[in-house]
Amino acid sequence: GGAGAEAARRWRSRGGSQGPSAGRAGTGRQAGPGRQIQPLGRRGAGPGPDVRRRLSPSPAPAASSGEWLWWRRLGVAGCCPGPASCCSGTPSPRKCDVLNRGLSGYNTRWANIVLPRLISKSSNVENTIAVTIFFGANDSALKDATPNQHVPLNEYADNLKSMIQYLKSIGITEDRIILITPPPLCESTWEKECIAKGEKLNRFNSNTGEYAKACVQVARDCGTEILDLWTLMQKTNQDFSSYLADGLHLSAAGNNFLAAQLWSLLEKKISTLPTLLPYWRDVDHQNPEVSLCEKS
Repeated sequence: GGAGAEAARRWRSRGGSQGPSAGRAGTGRQAGPGRQIQPLGRRGAGPGPDVRRRLSPSPAPAASSGEWLWWRRLGVAGCCPGPASCCSGTPSPRKCDVLNRGLSGYNTRWANIVLPRLISKSSNVENTIAVTIFFGANDSALKDATPNQHVPLNEYADNLKSMIQYLKSIGITEDRIILITPPPLCESTWEKECIAKGEKLNRFNSNTGEYAKACVQVARDCGTEILDLWTLMQKTNQDFSSYLADGLHLSAAGNNFLAAQLWSLLEKKISTLPTLLPYWRDVDHQNPEVSLCEKS
């Protein structure tokens, strides 16, 4: 995950009898029962825009039902793999899969345009457990230095509202939507990266903070959940530089921090879901079919 990590995360619960997922971000069609979590957002070093990241086995036939046993999926789309990286370490593999949709360098203007391609009403959205939207680090880039990524503050807020409204229009209610603010920026470290590329510093932490505040306000106005990463990482004036690999993008420590914060929101959504397939110690090794072929 990166400091500009943008992700919209979709969590699916048990689905109907549809064909397998089309593989494009947010489509998530299934051949039978199963839950999935599908994150959408910008990519850093993680999977590409249309790459599915499976944390669980491929679908297997369910006993005598003629349907397929599908893992619930955890999906992430955005400009970096942050949310997907977070969820891969959570105790959810036998409850949810992760679908990562990384879109490197994207801002809310572009995400607002492509969101209907990533998540549509035909995506079995009634089984979505949660969606995260994680944007702001690219939107808050300075206009003079990075005009191709910069999005004005008011438009940034409007774009977030538009994405929320679209999700609601296809049946994903606001209680299943989580907004994540951009992380803080370590200016001194990121400036070195810019200079190495022959560029000047193109972001300020104070400016990123304004976008984080706008994100929090949108969540309040729209009734979604919010993870204020910008504030949490700087709580009590702590040194947050270790959370950032290059001053902008999240490091392993930053991903772990995000994981802990995000999991506290997701755990309650996942805790009531049944586990698909038994723990290995519970499998009858002499007659595994009894344990493994029961209809979930």
